[in-house]
Amino acid sequence: MTQRELANYIVNERQADYYFTVKGNQPQLREDISFHFKDKKEADFTDKPSCDHGRIEVRKIRTTTELNEYVKFPHVRQAFTIERHITDKKSGKSSTEVVYGITSKGPEQANAEHILNVNRGHWSIENSCHYIIDWNYDEDRSRIRTGYGPENIT
Repeated sequence: MTQRELANYIVNERQADYYFTVKGNQPQLREDISFHFKDKKEADFTDKPSCDHGRIEVRKIRTTTELNEYVKFPHVRQAFTIERHITDKKSGKSSTEVVYGITSKGPEQANAEHILNVNRGHWSIENSCHYIIDWNYDEDRSRIRTGYGPENIT
């Protein structure tokens, strides 16, 4: 199933909404969003700095409805970009990561802060799933490496 088919399924069949990260497998969509936000410097919302895992992270989001008719993607009601500014506490080294996305929720349903929280929540779910496997099954120290063994313990 393609992302476009999945978007139609989520909205039409499940009567739900989606938040998709736009990656390299959608080059035109990613380029359109990137170009739109190129000159927009002011963030719609800036998260308070978090100081987890030995680093300081500040996340900013910009949102728009101006691309809804332009991008050819089903049910888009907002496009967004999230910038993560990360500084390592020990080394002081800084880096910036930019992520692009779309959602079927309009601004009246999902403001910039809400979208940023959904994005952060995705990673907490992703990371907690791995933590449970690592903790309960001691996966990091497991010697099971061949055959069906690795699949069986996940």
